[in-house]
Amino acid sequence: MSKILIIEDEAAIRRVLSKILAEENDSYKIEEAEDGQQGIEKIKENDFDLVLCDIKMPKMDGVEVLEEVKKIKPEIPFVMISGHGDLETAVQTMRLGAFDYISKPPDLNRLLNTVRNALDRKTLVVENKRLKKKVSKNYEMIGSSEPINLIKDIIEKVAPTDARVLITGPNGTGKELVAHWLHEKSERSASPFIEVNCAAIPSELIESELFGHVKGAFTSAVKDRAGKFEAADKGTIFLDEIGDMSLPAQAKVLRALQENMIQRVGAEKDIKVNVRVVAATNKDLKKEIEEGRFREDLYHRLAVILIKVPSLNERRDDIPELINHFAGKIAAEQGTAPKSFSDTAVKLLQEYDWTGNIRELRNVVERLIILGGGEISENDVKLFASK
Repeated sequence: MSKILIIEDEAAIRRVLSKILAEENDSYKIEEAEDGQQGIEKIKENDFDLVLCDIKMPKMDGVEVLEEVKKIKPEIPFVMISGHGDLETAVQTMRLGAFDYISKPPDLNRLLNTVRNALDRKTLVVENKRLKKKVSKNYEMIGSSEPINLIKDIIEKVAPTDARVLITGPNGTGKELVAHWLHEKSERSASPFIEVNCAAIPSELIESELFGHVKGAFTSAVKDRAGKFEAADKGTIFLDEIGDMSLPAQAKVLRALQENMIQRVGAEKDIKVNVRVVAATNKDLKKEIEEGRFREDLYHRLAVILIKVPSLNERRDDIPELINHFAGKIAAEQGTAPKSFSDTAVKLLQEYDWTGNIRELRNVVERLIILGGGEISENDVKLFASK
């Protein structure tokens, strides 16, 4: 069922439009508004699939209604209704985001074709948004234990915002997975996700890596180069292992967060960036602050939202699900049929001390699949999974 709102100050035209649409398709649910203000109130309270809006109206004209609705519900297609003298304004509304316009008195075929096309477009927009909210299978968060469900709930609430997130937890727990999920469920998902491993870049190069440099800034700077912050513009930058970042680099990151501005190494000109920052660390940053290795002001800028990823030992209930997931994924990668794990094998794996967390579990599952029998047994686990 499609909900259509007609905003028109002339009652006779409202009745005609309602009658035409109702006769065209009995699944259309038609509502009417006699002026722009009433129309906006109805749009705020309801989800319409299409709005037909007159241009010349008292109190609030159609252009003002269109501009206001585009701020609150930009996905709703608008078809403008124009009088003979409104053609130039009707064309202008197309630039403002209107789907189309029809002239008074409305031509029946043109009206119905425009309505059908606009409703089809709304369906595509909604479907596209729904697909964007789905996370790529490469970054699924497997598990239904209480700690994992808590993280999923936080992500659902935080992802649509631009709030900065600090992800903490031991190595191998899936901090990068959380960062990807935050990005893919956000409105920035169509823009870049740029990952920087702060621990893997030498301290003397980290500033150039993050902010870029100009030619001649240092010996090997043979040409201008953009940094990761510029590459992530309109998207997300993931600063992994941020606890290993040097203090000078921390100062520049702090400025980028405060002012949304960066400066390439060796340059004097500021560059404006629109970037969401997600950071991760396996270190206790509060302890690092006490020992003078991490800036407290940067910590408070980053830790607007804190997500603590539990160790695998803290979420043993998820291990059977993780084993099945990895077994299927490894079989697909190797082009073989998935192997099953006996209940006793799974139970034994649940009892292990997983110091390497998810990363270690995946390695063990792959080893068992390669070396074990048709069904992975308790003996296979004892033989091949021992540390």
